[in-house]
Amino acid sequence: MPRLWNETIEAHRRDVRDAILNHTSALVAEHGLRSVTMSQIAEKTGIGRATLYKYFPDVETILLAWHERQIATHLEHLAGVRDRAGDAESRLRAVLEAYALITQRSRGHGDNALVSFLHRDEQVAQAQRQLHDMIRDLLAEGARAGAFRNDVAPEELATFCLHAVSAAGELPSEDAARRLVTVILPGLLT
Repeated sequence: MPRLWNETIEAHRRDVRDAILNHTSALVAEHGLRSVTMSQIAEKTGIGRATLYKYFPDVETILLAWHERQIATHLEHLAGVRDRAGDAESRLRAVLEAYALITQRSRGHGDNALVSFLHRDEQVAQAQRQLHDMIRDLLAEGARAGAFRNDVAPEELATFCLHAVSAAGELPSEDAARRLVTVILPGLLT
């Protein structure tokens, strides 16, 4: 097959896969994890059930793929935020604030069964490690530059930061999430 034909087929497959992920997410948000069927997903997506089964064997696999995509998007966003800011302190502030906003916006999304199902997967632990390493590296860079404290290992400080920022999930507004970061940062400075 010509290269253009292969690229067109791959683009079509990506579009169908994305549509399946998006519609499944919407159906689960509307009806709950245990109420959504493959038939509903196929109908909502506008494809046949046989086509749907060519992509995914069940609803849970679709949700895990959707969640994996969400995590990757968040990590890409955080890396972009980090890379656009200036010095270590402003980059750390930007990353912590962006993560606080992601956490705050995620509060109350989905039912507890869905959250428990999605967060039991290894991809969440891996993403947490990546975020931890990003923050640790910023803290180490800032400590070398004299901006951040060096009496506590960057590894520990990164853990402290992530736990503190996780409180944003309980805050009522984005402004409150931003204030949380403003409260965290002085504890990191020299």
